[in-house]
Amino acid sequence: MSTPPPAAAHVRRRTFAHAVQRVTTGPMGTYQSAVLRIGVSATYLLFLLRELPHRHELYGPDSPWRWDMARRLISGNEAFTTLMWSDSSLWFETVYVLTLVASALLLVGWRTRATAVLFMIGVLSLQNRSIFMGDGGDNVIHLMAIYLLLTRCARVWSLDARREARKAAHEAEGRSPVPDITGPVLWALLGCVLLPATVVGGFGGTWWLPALLWVLWLGNGIWWAVNRLGPEHEVRTLLDVLANIAHHGALFVIMAEVCLIYATAGWYKIQGSLWQDGTALYYPLKLDYFTPWQGVSDLLASSALIVLALTYVTVIVQVAFPFTLLNRKAKNVLLVLMIGEHAGIAVLLGLPFFSMAMISVDAVFLPTVFLVWLGDKVSRGRHRLLGRPKAGAALPGPRSPAGPAAPESLEGDAPRHGGGSGHTLVE
Repeated sequence: MSTPPPAAAHVRRRTFAHAVQRVTTGPMGTYQSAVLRIGVSATYLLFLLRELPHRHELYGPDSPWRWDMARRLISGNEAFTTLMWSDSSLWFETVYVLTLVASALLLVGWRTRATAVLFMIGVLSLQNRSIFMGDGGDNVIHLMAIYLLLTRCARVWSLDARREARKAAHEAEGRSPVPDITGPVLWALLGCVLLPATVVGGFGGTWWLPALLWVLWLGNGIWWAVNRLGPEHEVRTLLDVLANIAHHGALFVIMAEVCLIYATAGWYKIQGSLWQDGTALYYPLKLDYFTPWQGVSDLLASSALIVLALTYVTVIVQVAFPFTLLNRKAKNVLLVLMIGEHAGIAVLLGLPFFSMAMISVDAVFLPTVFLVWLGDKVSRGRHRLLGRPKAGAALPGPRSPAGPAAPESLEGDAPRHGGGSGHTLVE
């Protein structure tokens, strides 16, 4: 077997080295992970708010799936839920309210490392308490709540990013930043809960959950200590590399999960006779439970051509999407079709939270250019609505005899999108 020429081997080594550098030097997909964070937390927050009057029947003491029944099931499947720690109504209300608060804080990106942990615990606690309540969207939220722990999803569009930008501006101006007290306090409080929960076996039979939480807790403590004692030390660089690898690994798993969801759904549909003859979508449009807009559903169901087209397009898009990831233009076209499909499900079938969850995970494939443009438009609209100039806009400086002064920035030298290093104790 002939050996490759030296030039080809050199190009191969450079390509591999470039790929390793891309993965380790900084997080990619920061805008996509931020959209995922916002979408998943907003979906669950709105769901909890809508079900607030019915929370006792869904997950609480008045649930048909009683506490003792849930305890027997969990003793067999070894699922984790804090609602098995006590059957009192006060404890249930506490968990429900904390999950609401964690969803809201994760949405705005406040201390994301801590709030992501609380969000995951709340999601697992409520869903594992009554496993028969929910749909496919709840399964997606369940998985994404775990994966978000490993992503650096607060690098943009978050309060954490804004805090890091202000810190960078203070350092650029020669001012010492304000000491972070909230981070260490949160870290200590989470440790005070994690230790007794581990000792008394509060995590059930799930070994991976306490292991993951301890790694995150110890990792954040080491991160904070290294940044206080030696921010330029090699250990700091190593921790940053490990965080980037975990971030990229989590994003890869999320993308693979989305592809599996669509591939399995599409191939199962192909095997069904109703999907083969193009009449599958006719029947849910005629079910009262799935027709919030009876007139619109009847109008669509009355046209055989529309039902046939929607049925086949649904199957084609779901089956073809994983194969279009290598072609950016084809992927973007199918992505628009899938988002439109879920928007139609939300309106026509009355499943808004399922659609919101799926659109949120679809967002990891959106182009960065589009997300930056969208964020800029939202930012401009927000500042127009509040009646103040856009942050970072250039304002004319004071006049001087020597000529016009250089423009001043409203944010000094702060990064426009808040891409700080994020080395607080609890992001």
